[in-house]
Amino acid sequence: MANELIADKLAAQLEEGLMKRFDTPLISGEDLQKALGYKSIDALRQAIVRKTVPVPVFTIAHRRGKYALIKDIAIWLANQSIEAQKEINDGLPQT
Repeated sequence: MANELIADKLAAQLEEGLMKRFDTPLISGEDLQKALGYKSIDALRQAIVRKTVPVPVFTIAHRRGKYALIKDIAIWLANQSIEAQKEINDGLPQT
């Protein structure tokens, strides 16, 4: 339960930061690639083809490219951070 509250708070902070940076609730292209941590736009494209992108990606009628919501990216990033912290804590010796 505590981890969920931490994840929610972190996701809100990340979303706020991403919204300030991109000034829109959705991103695409190189911004999406960088936000998700792909090394190149081609790596993102390949992940889209393989359907392994960790957040929902969609198209918009009469526009080119694939889009994702900043909110979804923030939630995913927060969960990744919480999971990494759990792994670190699980590896520590119990006192």
